[in-house]
Amino acid sequence: MISKTNSFGLLGLEAYPVEIEIDAAKGLPAVTLVGMTDTAVKESKERVRSAIKNSGFQWPAQRITVNLAPSDIKKEGACFDLAIALGILASTGQISPEILKNYAFLGELSLDGQIRPVRGVLAISLAMANSKMKNLVLPAENAKEAGIVPNLSSWPQNTLKETIQFLADPSLKQPFKVTPEQILDVNTNYDLDFSEVKGQYFAKRAIEVAVSGGHNVVLIGPPGSGKTMLAKRIPTIMPGLTLDEALEITKIHSVAGTLLNKEGIIENRPFRSPHHSISDIALIGGGGIPKPGEISLAHYGVLFLDELPEFSRKALETLRQPLEDSLICISRIKRSITFPASFMLTAALNPCPCGNYFNASKTCHCHPAKIRNYLGKISGPLLDRIDIHIEVPQVKYRELSDTKETEPSRIIRQRVENARAIQQERFKTRKIFYNAQMQNKLIKEYCTLDKEAQNLLQMAISELGLSARAYDKVLKVSRTIADLDQKEVISQEHIAEAVQYRTLDRKLQE
Repeated sequence: MISKTNSFGLLGLEAYPVEIEIDAAKGLPAVTLVGMTDTAVKESKERVRSAIKNSGFQWPAQRITVNLAPSDIKKEGACFDLAIALGILASTGQISPEILKNYAFLGELSLDGQIRPVRGVLAISLAMANSKMKNLVLPAENAKEAGIVPNLSSWPQNTLKETIQFLADPSLKQPFKVTPEQILDVNTNYDLDFSEVKGQYFAKRAIEVAVSGGHNVVLIGPPGSGKTMLAKRIPTIMPGLTLDEALEITKIHSVAGTLLNKEGIIENRPFRSPHHSISDIALIGGGGIPKPGEISLAHYGVLFLDELPEFSRKALETLRQPLEDSLICISRIKRSITFPASFMLTAALNPCPCGNYFNASKTCHCHPAKIRNYLGKISGPLLDRIDIHIEVPQVKYRELSDTKETEPSRIIRQRVENARAIQQERFKTRKIFYNAQMQNKLIKEYCTLDKEAQNLLQMAISELGLSARAYDKVLKVSRTIADLDQKEVISQEHIAEAVQYRTLDRKLQE
């Protein structure tokens, strides 16, 4: 007897329907799985066998063939266990095949019949909401991921036996639902705050400018000066997530298997800080069946690269495309997969191998050639995509011992949101959202300077030796500073502040 059940698989961030056909026929007892399955799927027959027997049902002494269609797409993971088990029970007459028709099933089975959580439930739920299949049976631990999706009925279950009892009489339960707007309103909070940072007023101001305009930033200073402390607090001053942004971030983390939030949706902007030993594949994503990397996990948030020169040159060079296009395209022989990667790059590095080149209280003993080699690990094209360079000096004792509380993140975030609102209005007919995304044509259109500002910029370019690429970056950053000032025309003080954030050009390129 042949039975059919429905499930879903993942290809990148997108889900596709999988029809599972089970044929129970006479012959020597055996289970055969076909349909381009990986090791995890092939091992499901042992999990399913034990789960069925330990749930009080009979394991058939028949030849069972399981086909996962379409057969030209590689299937991976243990999410098909529940669907396979129900199909085997239906094909052997232990449950009615009719009760399986209107449902899709997800879940890994333990040997005792418990249903374990799987990854990618949000991506699958969003795909189902746009398909004819509107009922999803899934593990209880994944319920909130599916519950936030409208136009979908999700039915969380704990065990195989409980699932069969539900299918026999669905009217005994109500579909699980969550209101995502309530989660975002209630749970948006951070454990860190800028009020905890002592001193570093110049650096905090530069970071405020960077976040306001979506500019990438590099922090340069000796060890212990507070570079990491500043970077970790950047998400606290970024504008709050919209529902669409929260769903997109949650979808990425769900597919990657890194979704730990019990609410089922990520309500805070991500902060990812990979170790400098990370490979290029782990950074940008990939694998036999490509999965999101750190740059995609940082989508709509912050990617922090501490000790930037210690990262491999190959890994750093892979950042050039996502920094330019806000996405990463991973190509394989049979297909290409695109992952979103719109993040704010924040990097930190010491000015020299010993870290004391900018330290007024300690002497640097590094040879100039050694310093050049150290900083030369950062390529020009990558540096070209970083708008703001901040010198972070050692904090003085007077500032460390000051008990007066400094400006909190919520006050800074309000100014950032006001500046972003101006940019959204400015670019509402364009395909960009903030100043850092402006190209030459838009820079000429929106970066209007008064006479004094033009003279100062001309003097800065000639006296400080700023490059042509630094010219455009000064204009974009000064546009952001003017937005924070709520001024339409860029004035002399805006240019003066923007130039301060480029004075490290010569120190990095000497």
